[in-house]
Amino acid sequence: MEGYLGEFYLWTKALHIVFVIFWMAGMFMLPRYLAYHCQCEVGSEEDQKWIERERRLMRIIINPAMTITWILGIMLVFNIGFSAGGWLHAKLLLVFLLSGFHGMLSKHRKAFERGERPKDERYYRRINEVPALFIFAIVLLVVPKAF
Repeated sequence: MEGYLGEFYLWTKALHIVFVIFWMAGMFMLPRYLAYHCQCEVGSEEDQKWIERERRLMRIIINPAMTITWILGIMLVFNIGFSAGGWLHAKLLLVFLLSGFHGMLSKHRKAFERGERPKDERYYRRINEVPALFIFAIVLLVVPKAF
C-alpha cells in the first residue's frame, strides 16, 4: 500500500495486530481478575496479592499495549487516509468505545485498591465477554471493508 509508510506499511500493520492481541489478552484477564478479587476479604493478604496482580497487568501489559496499538493505528490511518471508507469510521468509533471500557476497568481496579467493591463478582464475569464483541465487530469491519 502506498502512503508515507511505504515499504514499512506491512510491518506497521503487523505490529499493530500484535499489540492489539496483547491489549485484548489483558482486557480479557482483568475482568476475570476482578471477579476473583471480589471473593476475598478487603485488607487480607489475598486482597493485597490481587491488588498487585491487577496493578502489574495494567502497568506492564494493558496500558503499554493500548498505547502502542493507538500509535500504530494512527500511523496506519494517516497512511491510508480518513476517506478510506465508512468501515474505517465505524472501526474508529468502536476503538474509542473499547478504550472507554479500558478506562472503566482501570477505574474499577483503582477502587479495589482503595478497598471498595464497585460491583459484584457476577458483573465482572458478565463484562468479561465485552472485548470479544468488540474484536468480532472490528475484524468484520476491517477485513471485508464492506462499506
